[in-house]
Amino acid sequence: MILKKFKWPIYHIFVGLLAIVMVYPVIWLLMSSFKPSNLIFTTSSSLIPDPWIWSNYVTGWIGSSGQSFMSFITNSLKIVIFSTIGAVLSSAFIAFGFARLQFKGRAIWFAVMMVTLMLPHDVVLVPQYIMFSKLGWIGTISPIVVPQYFGVPFFIFLMVQFIRTIPREMDEAATIDGVGKFGLFLRIILPLIIPALATASIFSFYWRWEDLMGPLLYLNKPSSYTVSLGLKMFLDSESVSNWGAMFAMSIVSLIPVLGVFFLFQRYIVEGISTSGLK
Repeated sequence: MILKKFKWPIYHIFVGLLAIVMVYPVIWLLMSSFKPSNLIFTTSSSLIPDPWIWSNYVTGWIGSSGQSFMSFITNSLKIVIFSTIGAVLSSAFIAFGFARLQFKGRAIWFAVMMVTLMLPHDVVLVPQYIMFSKLGWIGTISPIVVPQYFGVPFFIFLMVQFIRTIPREMDEAATIDGVGKFGLFLRIILPLIIPALATASIFSFYWRWEDLMGPLLYLNKPSSYTVSLGLKMFLDSESVSNWGAMFAMSIVSLIPVLGVFFLFQRYIVEGISTSGLK
């Protein structure tokens, strides 16, 4: 009885301590953004800044190489928007085919798609770079954006599982009313898989926003750099790195991510949990 009485307080204390441990790196990042760069990594420096300075945010926002940090944010948003639209819509269309259409070799092609899901991205970097170089796409956002318009395996798998939970009787009723396959997708399936679409959109936003390898490989002008490359430019192996400005802009770059998460977190849970029902 006594154990049951103290069970919930102990649980909440344990979870609270665990949450503090998980959030501590973000707290340290935030506090470091208000410190002078020469005091960030000193052993005598405490977590609380002394003195507090705001110049890191001013310096970081000015940017580097003649580009303000706002230009990096704009470039990232452009890539995120175009990539997300392409990835979500193409994946939904492909998932509808796997889940609802009968065609020869469907199981084989679905297995091939699942294999690509498990294939490490590093394996295809060199072949992709050669192909994009021959297409003349190096220096543009095309190598980052265009592949998203051919479907993302994880999103396809997620949506296939979601579509399978929709009763086929709805398809049959729509077919009796004279709705074709394309109309079935647009008028019946697409509105019903909005939670899965929202989940895929959120993941696509996260992946493209934090992507470093793609912009590092294909973008070669500071005017087209993304947030990840903009942060990297504050670090210099040949001179003094501006850690304070980089940490300050890292906090700024987290604001859109946190905003999207808190606004749409219910879609993440609903989309993933419902996709696993069948």
